[in-house]
Amino acid sequence: MLNKSLKLLMSVTILSTIFLCSNNYLYAQGGKEYGIFAPKDAYPPGSIYPYYGSENEWSRRMFTEKRADVQYKRRGQRQMLAIIEGKPSQAIEYCRRRLREEPHDPEPLYMMAVAFSKLNKVDSAFYYMMKSISSGIPFSRFLAGPKSILRPLYESNDFKDYYEKYPEKLVHGPMLGNVTDSSAQFWLRTFQESDLVIKVFEKPDKTQFIFSGKSRTSEETDYTTVVTANGLKPGTDYFYQVFIDNKACFNDGYLSFSTSINTGKQSEITIAFGGGAGFTPKHERIWEVIASHDTDGLFLLGDNVYIDLPGLPNEFHNFTYYRRQSQPQFASLVKSTPVYAIWDDHDCAMDDVWMGPFKDKPAWKIPNWQLFKNNWNNPAYGSEDTPGCWFKKSIGDVDFFFLDGRNYRTCPFDSTYRTMLGEYQKDWLLKILGNSKATFKVLISPVPWSFDAKPGSKDTWAGFPEEREEIFKFIEDRKIEGVVLLSADRHRTDAWKIERQNGYDLYEFQSSRLTNIHTHELMEESIIGYNEKCSFGHLTFNTAEDKPNIKFKIINIDSEVIDSLSVTLKQLGYGN
Repeated sequence: MLNKSLKLLMSVTILSTIFLCSNNYLYAQGGKEYGIFAPKDAYPPGSIYPYYGSENEWSRRMFTEKRADVQYKRRGQRQMLAIIEGKPSQAIEYCRRRLREEPHDPEPLYMMAVAFSKLNKVDSAFYYMMKSISSGIPFSRFLAGPKSILRPLYESNDFKDYYEKYPEKLVHGPMLGNVTDSSAQFWLRTFQESDLVIKVFEKPDKTQFIFSGKSRTSEETDYTTVVTANGLKPGTDYFYQVFIDNKACFNDGYLSFSTSINTGKQSEITIAFGGGAGFTPKHERIWEVIASHDTDGLFLLGDNVYIDLPGLPNEFHNFTYYRRQSQPQFASLVKSTPVYAIWDDHDCAMDDVWMGPFKDKPAWKIPNWQLFKNNWNNPAYGSEDTPGCWFKKSIGDVDFFFLDGRNYRTCPFDSTYRTMLGEYQKDWLLKILGNSKATFKVLISPVPWSFDAKPGSKDTWAGFPEEREEIFKFIEDRKIEGVVLLSADRHRTDAWKIERQNGYDLYEFQSSRLTNIHTHELMEESIIGYNEKCSFGHLTFNTAEDKPNIKFKIINIDSEVIDSLSVTLKQLGYGN
């Protein structure tokens, strides 16, 4: 497969919409210029098409001072880049400027502590650590790291005395994931390599003991581990406690979760979904709103943390994840609500990226995938031979097919061969979709299926029309009923209908403005849409009624239901 892909990628066919400009190929559509941008090592010999690249400028444009002024998520990142590249004094000046403008913002205080630790000025580092903690920064932010930069702070007597007084061993988690009708997974991160035990009970009074699972966190996986609880009963409420090195982590009570109903059983299930979750303190309350709706799962569909730095993972990548996982509202939500995550361009590399058909090229592909894997709690991560971020999840009588739209995506400008999924993932999808017996089958993509969702760009499925048609035609040829589409990427929440001549119309529900400040315009072609405030998509699947149906709701950050749309199973069938 890869030899065939390479030959096709080396094709010299020139698309009629492309013209040469400063060694890049640009085309203009929809009032915006997109094109082919890539480093020199991305071009196979004799090919005008890079095997990996982006539709947007391949640069650090996301981390300019102008960006940081407008988008809060870029502020700490800009400072961290300066620190890891040997310019901590410059980062301190950035922080001081921010504190002059917003004196009550604790984030610059955290970054000052990191910068002074890099300078080995431990007294100043400890001073700003204490100041940031008193301003609202969780101590876990410092315990998480980046450890290589904070090592001088850790080794100071002041820090050791403080840690002895407040010895937090659990840094992140537990994060609930892969909950089934008989099991559940718990993800955690500790400060140091530690022995970990999770005990599950049917009652919060230490009676009716059900399960005890052991593991150990390791430096190799950034001090994370996953424990799976087995032998549970369907549709049951449970309580659990975490022990690290034989000490209970939650002395004020037990955490709780619920197992799923029997797989295949008709019932009502609800999920919340969205993308576009860049760290933005004033919008972090969205996680509390989602928690208040008590869903069976939270689906994060990409642009979950916004890294935008191609290359081998380093302190910058880790910092970006730590900032999200230490956030109190998010941490509280994921203790009891199972989370399922795929990545998109801003998580795996940079804006509008394609990463090519190879398993281990570019050199940073697998390390970045491992970074993603270390920080989430999914049922699977592709296959052993073809790693990625795709998997299937069943809840009741609904099958969810989570897709990786980046890891094996090829150049969308090369019409001789282009794929978003890669051959292995596509074959996997068609096989398990064809075998699904669920009432509803949900195909989940990080980017929109509807061509009009992002006019002029090839970054959506509009850049891969042949593969999209292959999937849709497979549904029609096999007469597979009950298929709906989910997606993210666009900073709004909306619903679309893709009309089909030889089958039923496909409905797409899209949401990707969980916390982001930046908004994308509403499109006239959508059925409903909303972008005024941060929001998420809410789906209810009811398969227990005589007429099974799906109800989609747009819920904003103030917990207001903005609009809704219902689709029946009858609309998603062939009338037989």
